[in-house]
Amino acid sequence: MASLAGIEHWDEEADVVIVGYGLAGATAAIEARDRDPGADILILEKLGAQHAGGNSRVSGQSLLISKDKEALKDYQRALSRPNPIPEEMLDAWAARMVELEPYIEARAKEAGARYIHSAGWSERGRILEFPEYGAEQAVAHTATILPVPSGVWLAFEACVKRRRIRIAHDTPIVDLVQDPDTLEVFGVIAQRGERRIAVKAKRAVVMACGGFENNLDMQRNYFGLAHCAPLGTPGNTGDGIRILQKAGAALWHLRNQGQSGGIWPGFRFPGHDTVFLRTLFWQSFSWIDIASDDQRFFDETAEWQLTHYKQKLQGEYIDTPHHRVGRMHMLFDETTRRHNRLVTEVMTWNSVVEGYGWSEDNANEIERGWIVRGESIEDLAARIGRDPTAVAATVDRYNRACREGVDTEFGRNAATLQPIAAPPYYAIEIVPAIVCTGGGARRNIESEVLDHAGRPIARLYEAGELGSMFSNLYQNGSYLTEAMISGRAAGRNAVARSPW
Repeated sequence: MASLAGIEHWDEEADVVIVGYGLAGATAAIEARDRDPGADILILEKLGAQHAGGNSRVSGQSLLISKDKEALKDYQRALSRPNPIPEEMLDAWAARMVELEPYIEARAKEAGARYIHSAGWSERGRILEFPEYGAEQAVAHTATILPVPSGVWLAFEACVKRRRIRIAHDTPIVDLVQDPDTLEVFGVIAQRGERRIAVKAKRAVVMACGGFENNLDMQRNYFGLAHCAPLGTPGNTGDGIRILQKAGAALWHLRNQGQSGGIWPGFRFPGHDTVFLRTLFWQSFSWIDIASDDQRFFDETAEWQLTHYKQKLQGEYIDTPHHRVGRMHMLFDETTRRHNRLVTEVMTWNSVVEGYGWSEDNANEIERGWIVRGESIEDLAARIGRDPTAVAATVDRYNRACREGVDTEFGRNAATLQPIAAPPYYAIEIVPAIVCTGGGARRNIESEVLDHAGRPIARLYEAGELGSMFSNLYQNGSYLTEAMISGRAAGRNAVARSPW
């Protein structure tokens, strides 16, 4: 930490300093300004204005809406069973969740946007990820704010702009200013260009700067992933975790039973910091995935997005195998190439923020060398550095399953058993893709950061995915609503503090 005694002068000051401009940070700023219209609120954002919004800007924009507090508590308790959420926190969260919808509707109306009961990117009225745990009773409907993509983020960004809240872009923080004995927080040290500046927070600091999905060292040491890449913002490199750890906060949820948001199949290429998400909706199914041993390793065409890429084995949900089978490739034929754009365009950083337009028939990506072409399966295998005989045998087994109408290896739906038989043939490398991480400082329902004795660190709050309360399985639409609930609590409580 930076000691208060070491600050010779403050370069800037505000009543409340919010670190991170995603949905949680935006919600905290809105709440703080509405609670005290005269308060000076300052948001410090690591990335430039064109890259603001964090993961909330590029997520699926789904919002979980519940009308039954007890059913929601029971459902979330079951999802969190291996790593229980404190019961008092669970109870308060569920109470706030069932009252949240009018608040979201009000923000959409204020922004001149349309709020709807739908996921936006799917025709399903609600997404029930784990029915056996009580999803039917807990989830009234899934909602979103149009447009798709980014509608929820755009509405809250508009509400921040209407309040004329100060935002300093390209200004990451590197430390908190604290009393080294009591841990009370008085401001932050930020980086502005080549210069470090001290920013006084007269009332409080809110940390809302996301997770560590774009920090491979943290992924290896905190979760055990040897190789992965983010689907969301490249700015989530674990800054908040390092700073909060240094500040004396207790940490939680860094290594749950699985990545709560799941480990999905993605594509990564030179010149792009993040990955493309493979499409969720297929027009043809003449394709398979193979692992480092040149074999198939799971049911490729199951709708894994409906469980955030969790599979149930021996009665427990765990991450699908993408992070533990080594080098992966998707193999497909000309039919699949012509009839399916391989990536989704309604979410992920490369598509939504960077604006890369993947070609409809994948021809541009073949030209770029991202997709490898072969005249035969053996030729294709050789071109991607695999054993031609082994890969051909795998494809032959799959094609035989297609002829017989039964996948005895992985139980793939018979309707998707279409042979890889139309030359030429193609391969694209798959990488484990991370939606988000939820680990961070332990907090309570009022978004107060807790020390190792379970006591709040004075004038320090946390919101959003950084330190999320979700400890195991994730129900679609929960992260964005948690960002609102934790952001509102952080903004409300931070602005209520007396200036020091």
